[in-house]
Amino acid sequence: MSEVTTRPVLFSFPKPAKVGRLVAKNKIYEHGSVSSTLRNKFVAQVEQITWAYKLAPETINLSARAEVPELQIFDIELKTAVLDDEVLRAIDRAIPLPIIFQLHRDQQVRMVAAFKRPSQAEADKWVLEDYVAGPWLPADAERQSLPIALDLQGLYEQLLRSLLPQAARADESLYEQLERLARLRSRQSEYQKLESRLHKEKQFNRRVVLNAQLREIQNEIAELSA
Repeated sequence: MSEVTTRPVLFSFPKPAKVGRLVAKNKIYEHGSVSSTLRNKFVAQVEQITWAYKLAPETINLSARAEVPELQIFDIELKTAVLDDEVLRAIDRAIPLPIIFQLHRDQQVRMVAAFKRPSQAEADKWVLEDYVAGPWLPADAERQSLPIALDLQGLYEQLLRSLLPQAARADESLYEQLERLARLRSRQSEYQKLESRLHKEKQFNRRVVLNAQLREIQNEIAELSA
């Protein structure tokens, strides 16, 4: 799960969209291929799942799109300090609609989500990208109004962008932004590994090669971060 470095934010959802319905864990198990190991994670890590809000044309006065016919907000009360991404992935797989999660623990809350889009290869299938997460904030922190959007897809994309560590480039789609940041994380990880190897390397000629590779990766990181 990728952490953010942008200013923290929580959003206020409209009262007409409130659902407040508990979701039984076994309903998630029934609609997804949940192994016994993953069930154990649900039991150990999750206290309660609540379908908190349903953002739809009839509840928020924004039009639907094929990519985002509705947007669901789920609250998850945690038993532990961390939540395995596979738990969230199981919930996302069980519900064929985009979801924004709000995780709760010790009087704190954070937003978590993965970009979820209809599959172009298989009808009725959804594709999930990696999860991104905002920082933990006090549960009573002031919440902002939802971003202004023309439709539910635009709202969904803005909520997801609020969790990303860097702003989008001009005319950069959400998918392109996510791809760029994924490459950035990959290159940063590679840089750290090479840097560790450099510190341990004793041979001069190998150090020269590693330094050259580090400079090349550093340039790529700078370009991806620009």
